[in-house]
Amino acid sequence: MKHQGHHHSHGQHQDNTSNIGWAFALNLFFTIIEFIGGALTNSVAILSDAIHDLGDTIAIGLGYFFERYSNKKENPTYTYGYRRYSTLSAIINVIVLTTGSIIMLSKSIPRIIEPEEVDVKGMIFFGILGVIINGSAVFKLMKNKNSANQRVMMLHLLEDTLGWVAVLIGAIVMYFINLPIIDPILSTCIAVYILYNAVKNLFSILPIFLQAAPTNVDQKKIVQQIRSLQGVKDLHDLHIWSLDGEFNIMSLHLVIDKDLDKNQVASIKKDIRRITSEDQIHHVTIEFEWENEICDIAH
Repeated sequence: MKHQGHHHSHGQHQDNTSNIGWAFALNLFFTIIEFIGGALTNSVAILSDAIHDLGDTIAIGLGYFFERYSNKKENPTYTYGYRRYSTLSAIINVIVLTTGSIIMLSKSIPRIIEPEEVDVKGMIFFGILGVIINGSAVFKLMKNKNSANQRVMMLHLLEDTLGWVAVLIGAIVMYFINLPIIDPILSTCIAVYILYNAVKNLFSILPIFLQAAPTNVDQKKIVQQIRSLQGVKDLHDLHIWSLDGEFNIMSLHLVIDKDLDKNQVASIKKDIRRITSEDQIHHVTIEFEWENEICDIAH
């Protein structure tokens, strides 16, 4: 006879969609304005920041979606719910940012060699506008620091605000000193910064996408603690993975003493849940095998 034990953890969800929706709409609107402004002023720095903001707009938009659907129940199609979509959204975001930064590097590097005149007054105007709009979005999201989703988005927008401060400072310098090379230098710095963070995020996302064991879970300790439980003879086929970097899952086959009764088996389940909860494993599936039983499950 075989039993399965399941452990689900559902945190309380606070509705923060209005703040995130507001930040998304604001960022999307200003990203469009940036692309127009970059073209009108002939500024590759503004265009580079527009690509940065486009990536953040996608991140915020997907964050808005997940904030709304994060507690949506499992169904026959999505048996683990919708958390896995966050990994997909992160990969999409990396692709957009990487592609955009490479395009901007291809445009800004030749401009360093042969600088072109830019509309400095236009850059100053868009720089001030960028600081005000992105700063407003940061302030809006700061109102609820208890939401992890909003904290991440706030940091994205804070980066955008600082990027616009750099553009504004560069434009002011060019207003007083005729140094059009500052614009492509700023663009190159922004593009390199975006590319660096995109690659760094990719390396953190790939293990999740490939269902590698979470680095914050101590497998060796878990195995030792489970094997030390009274009535447990051995365990095998242990698998640990993560849906989104936060929601960790584990499955295992557990060999137990053939003389254990129902209450003792239930006690082992309870102890395993306690052990795994210490390592933030939120869902556990256990298949029990009696001692000396031949496991006929195909692998």
